[in-house]
Amino acid sequence: MRIGIIGAGQLGQMLGFAAPAVDAECRFLDPSSSPPAGACGHVIQKPFDDVGALTELAESCDVVTFEFENVPVAALQQIENQVPIYPPVDALRHAQDRLYEKRLFEKLGIPLPAYRGIDTLEDMTSAADALGLPMVVKTRRLGYDGKGQIVLNDRRDIRSAWQALGSQPLIAEEWVPFDYEVSSIGVRNVDGDVAIYPLSQNSHTNGILRISRSPIDAPELEEKAASFVRRLLEDLDYVGVLALELFVKGGELLANEFAPRVHNSGHWTIEGAKTSQFENHLRAILNLPLGSTSGVGHAGMINLLGEIPDAARRHEAGHLHDYGKAARPGRKLGHITVVCGTPEERNQLVEKIGQSVTQST
Repeated sequence: MRIGIIGAGQLGQMLGFAAPAVDAECRFLDPSSSPPAGACGHVIQKPFDDVGALTELAESCDVVTFEFENVPVAALQQIENQVPIYPPVDALRHAQDRLYEKRLFEKLGIPLPAYRGIDTLEDMTSAADALGLPMVVKTRRLGYDGKGQIVLNDRRDIRSAWQALGSQPLIAEEWVPFDYEVSSIGVRNVDGDVAIYPLSQNSHTNGILRISRSPIDAPELEEKAASFVRRLLEDLDYVGVLALELFVKGGELLANEFAPRVHNSGHWTIEGAKTSQFENHLRAILNLPLGSTSGVGHAGMINLLGEIPDAARRHEAGHLHDYGKAARPGRKLGHITVVCGTPEERNQLVEKIGQSVTQST
């Protein structure tokens, strides 16, 4: 079987490395000159919305998927009658617009912070009145890793925030003084079989994921988060891996956003689960039986941002994944995973590694 993947970054690379486990090969579409996934498959070096390149990918593959959620929906619609596309285009449409996403959460009874849509300066003022300050103002589309958002703390800054972001539709969200952040990752195949990974606890630096730990000792939260993921998977008739990011506040969960793809907070599954999220994504879109999502220990992951220092290459206790990308401040260049026998051992090792690898954000 041949799988077409739109995008050839590190997520595409890890999907490509997982392909032999399901007796498949991957082919990619990406305009970059030397993308990470070039190490594991042919790359059609054309823009993501190039109709000819998309047609070439569709004609040469049995199924098409994508590794990031900013793929133009209109581009996928050009080929959806030629080849199965998973996750479905409708899921991508919801994930690309934060307002649609939050309305979906509301429809499915998934708790979330209060929010308001913003189309004018007056809307932003009204949102501040309704939600209070501080509040988070975000672009409805194309924001990730902390990009395209401003924390508004003072009403005197409303106009400048509007001038900074207001050339496009926005959304304002209630500020949540959360205790910590978690993500629940699920997978569903074409036949509708569903599996859920253990809950991950995540910490960020400047809006970019820095560390994930899984499992965590929170069975009630895990059960509740898994139920939310199942609602999304079923409602969207979803196929593939989906990640739901949530805030934990006072023992309750509030949905932040979902990603219709394999996710950074699930990188620990490569060494720390019986079946990685990458292999299970491929199994799902090929309609194969899903692999076990059970953990094989207490796992942790440290993102390497901006550079991969020598210290990261010397840690014998961890597994280094180098994406082969050029160094740049804030760029995800690789990650280190650890798997230990106890959560205490895991936490100590994650802290030790985290302190020894510099982070350029």
